[in-house]
Amino acid sequence: MTEEINQNYPKAYQQIDTATKASGFDMASDVLTCSLLKTLAATKPSGKFLELGTGTGLSTSWILDGLDEHSTLTSIDNDAKFLAIAKDFLSGDERLTLVETDGAEWIEKNKNKKFDYIFADTWHGKYLLLDEALSMLNTGGLYIIDDMLPQANWPEGHQDKAIKLVKDLESRDDLHLTKQVWATGIVIGVKK
Repeated sequence: MTEEINQNYPKAYQQIDTATKASGFDMASDVLTCSLLKTLAATKPSGKFLELGTGTGLSTSWILDGLDEHSTLTSIDNDAKFLAIAKDFLSGDERLTLVETDGAEWIEKNKNKKFDYIFADTWHGKYLLLDEALSMLNTGGLYIIDDMLPQANWPEGHQDKAIKLVKDLESRDDLHLTKQVWATGIVIGVKK
């Protein structure tokens, strides 16, 4: 077994990847993580999905590839420049709602909504408003985060925040938790 991705990439992936590189965006999820996101998405037929941190839409395209025709994905980001790339290549998918907004504001306005799958790839729902994001998960819902192993683009002191986040997640009694020292470092929680 190798870490090669031996499955089809999403249709728009290569175009989004090219546009992402041209834009200077350097925080995209890696392809191993994206492949896992797709596979996990497929476990939630007719599911309600939330992505906190669309970026340019690379991971969004993989999540969409794992969804069935009855599922929906809401993906939010506060950076119009990068979100425009996702809109250019993914807005034709009727299962997807892309929202340009502040993460804290969106979570506060939507805290009563429930989801079967949350990929938290930004500060809100991960380092900030963790309790609020986890309260939005249905029982059996997946909470997924990446970039938990040291990354080249981390600012000084960020490693301490990542270590604290993992400890906080480990101390919770409302999640079954798995930590994977693979790809960029992935944590998957399932809501009890």
